[in-house]
Amino acid sequence: MTGTIYLGADMRPLEQGWTLMMSEPGQYQVPAELPRNAFNINASVPGTVAAALTEAGLFDPASPAPLHGKDVWYRRSLSGETPGPAVLRFEGLATIAEIFVNGVLRHTSESMFEPVDLPLDLSGEDELVICFRALQPHLEKKGPRARWRPQMMDQQGLRLVRTTLLGHMPGWCPEIHPVGPFRPISLIRPSRDAISDLRIGADLDEFGTGVLTVEFREAAGAEMAILCCGRTAQFERQPDGRMRARLDLPAVAAWWPRTHGEPTLHDVTLAIDGRLHSLGLVGFRRIEVDHDEDGKGFGLKVNGVPVFCRGAVWTNADILRLPGTAEAYAPWLALAAEANMNMIRIGGTMTYETADFFGLCDRLGIMVWQDLMFANFDYPTSDEAFASKSVCEVDMLLGSLQGHPSLAVIAGGSEVFQQGAMLGLPERIWKGEFFTDTLAHVVRDRRPDVAYVPNSPYGGSMPFVPNEGVGHYYGVGAYQRPLEDARRANVRFAAECLAFAHVPQQRTLDAHLPVAPVHESRWKAHVPRDRGASWDFEDVRDHYLAELYGVDPARLRREDPAAYLDHARATTAEVVTETFAEWRRNGSSCRGALTWTLQDLEAGPGWGVIDATGEPKPVWYALKRAFRPLQVLLTDEGTNGLDIHLINEGPSSESVTLEIACLREGAQPVVSASKALSLDLRSSHRIPATDLFGAFFDTTYAYRFGPPSHDVTVARLLDSEGAVLSEAFHFPLGRQHARHSAGIEHAFHRINSVWWLELSTDRFAQSVHLDLENFRPEDDWFHLAPGRTKRIRLHPRDGADHDQKPRGTLRHLGARRSHSLA
Repeated sequence: MTGTIYLGADMRPLEQGWTLMMSEPGQYQVPAELPRNAFNINASVPGTVAAALTEAGLFDPASPAPLHGKDVWYRRSLSGETPGPAVLRFEGLATIAEIFVNGVLRHTSESMFEPVDLPLDLSGEDELVICFRALQPHLEKKGPRARWRPQMMDQQGLRLVRTTLLGHMPGWCPEIHPVGPFRPISLIRPSRDAISDLRIGADLDEFGTGVLTVEFREAAGAEMAILCCGRTAQFERQPDGRMRARLDLPAVAAWWPRTHGEPTLHDVTLAIDGRLHSLGLVGFRRIEVDHDEDGKGFGLKVNGVPVFCRGAVWTNADILRLPGTAEAYAPWLALAAEANMNMIRIGGTMTYETADFFGLCDRLGIMVWQDLMFANFDYPTSDEAFASKSVCEVDMLLGSLQGHPSLAVIAGGSEVFQQGAMLGLPERIWKGEFFTDTLAHVVRDRRPDVAYVPNSPYGGSMPFVPNEGVGHYYGVGAYQRPLEDARRANVRFAAECLAFAHVPQQRTLDAHLPVAPVHESRWKAHVPRDRGASWDFEDVRDHYLAELYGVDPARLRREDPAAYLDHARATTAEVVTETFAEWRRNGSSCRGALTWTLQDLEAGPGWGVIDATGEPKPVWYALKRAFRPLQVLLTDEGTNGLDIHLINEGPSSESVTLEIACLREGAQPVVSASKALSLDLRSSHRIPATDLFGAFFDTTYAYRFGPPSHDVTVARLLDSEGAVLSEAFHFPLGRQHARHSAGIEHAFHRINSVWWLELSTDRFAQSVHLDLENFRPEDDWFHLAPGRTKRIRLHPRDGADHDQKPRGTLRHLGARRSHSLA
């Protein structure tokens, strides 16, 4: 926030009562010049101009008009408010904003990321007006000469203005310009207690003792203490005037990422002369960077335990409104948690999210990698005013995130170093002290408990190579390298990877994009692309479709669009499955990978693994399976055979049974084996398949002694009661040779008000899809193998009748028509 916390204050958001008007740039200088009857558009705060105009029927998000060429005036009467001292708090104004109270200019904000506290004495007959000045003239201003110009942006002047790049990246996101009070405006009536410059440290030492430290300035009170976990510590005044307290908590319940334990939180209470004020929830954890034995890697240890970080890059909950509430964040983060993600990255091309975002991640056990909002440009960091304003921005951001255990990594920016290096500029040009030293110092001062990276990517002979430090890996993906490149590249940590035009479920396309998936303007408008490139990310996906299934995507698209879409959906699901199996295998150099991106900003085949309506795409289900903490994986080692990898990331050992079978024509086991095992907590194991078989068998069909004996290998991990915990599949001849017309039996069961679907098959069925009218299955686009019944929980959709028996259809890549489920 702004640095001051008004404890016990009456804080009321000014949400309603706002109207707005638009004018030409500079047409009016002060509110007295405004025509009063021109304020005829109602607006909500927090909100944006685009959202207000949309609600008034004056803006089409599907075909957005530019908004940075107008001045926009917001007006709200404060008449009737109780006279006396108050504080107006502005948590975020996009972007050049002048604040007038009773016609007098009280503050000018030049940053979208600058919160403002404005003290004032209310008379009871006051008026608040905010003018959001047209940004375009500021974008056209000349500044220090740029040494490089990123092509992905539509305005090079963005490097000089502290605002989000969302809306300014053609081909990446809708061109909806962010203008307006996108964060809350509140009226605060201070109470007796206030503190400023709050700093909360919640660390965990190597012996399991939690160490809570709390510091602040400007508190008036004779007796002050901090309370947590039933213990109390008194504050002491430091030589610099700050108040400080330390509380040691032996054997405290630690905070863990959700994949490795419980994200336990504890309430911290401040007592001032007996008055109790909650400072929020904290989690005790320890973050360490693991550079591997050769010193070239990057990974995280949490509480001394190496954690494979997996998840996705966050875009925005709603690019039209730019919301920052827990209600807006919750559906997206809940799906991230359900998909076994333990990390979300907020990239430098996005915008800062609120403390509510981090609070949800705290509770869900999702670590946050936070890029600072510097991306791609050659920023004028040598300009003292720019650097000072940027340092203040970061200091206020981190000041608002005190005590949140989910904040794990901070990067100075995104692809600033990469952009300069890829243009052939020497290191002294693109690697500046602003990122390596200045911002690092701010982070160490405000949040010494998190890891800092000067830029993402960073490390190696070039900042973008994936075999050292942090990389952005697109070997498998945009560069169309074979799937084996995921190992050959020796990836250490992919802060972003695996960007594809992921096709949504058909129900989303039918409702929001009912056009054929051909080279048609309405379809292609929703396919992400790099500006000026001769290809898009659908072309990338089609490359792998041809590789995996041995078909011509263009011909399949023309002759059978429905089959093309199903193969496209299955393609990206299979690619991420194979790639993460490689990165998570025993012996891999990779310590983490985050897919690009979590959600789409508009309905269509975008980068998101969740579509813009909130419906998980097929690839989301694949990631959910690939990210399981208790996991079995298969990797093709060529003439070395098939390796089985077993992973248990949990806090306790697990008794399991491992089964493996090689199936001829997807049905007949030609060789099989099983073994009871105990997997130690947080352990991984590699078992050659031949060790289970007890004799040589050409599982990978590498030796080719005669015709192939099988077309699919199935590995299963079972619990003590025989329930399937995890499955993995290998296709020695390729997926195109493992498409079978399977006979699938189904049955619905309702147990304790929960509906379940049971499936069994007589032979292997590839990429099975369930389309249920009122329910979302917990698994979809999965492979179904004979020998075990698959049991799937069904989640009722919003507004659905929970008591009504589910119904719908099932189809898979080997079927010519859908199978009815009723």
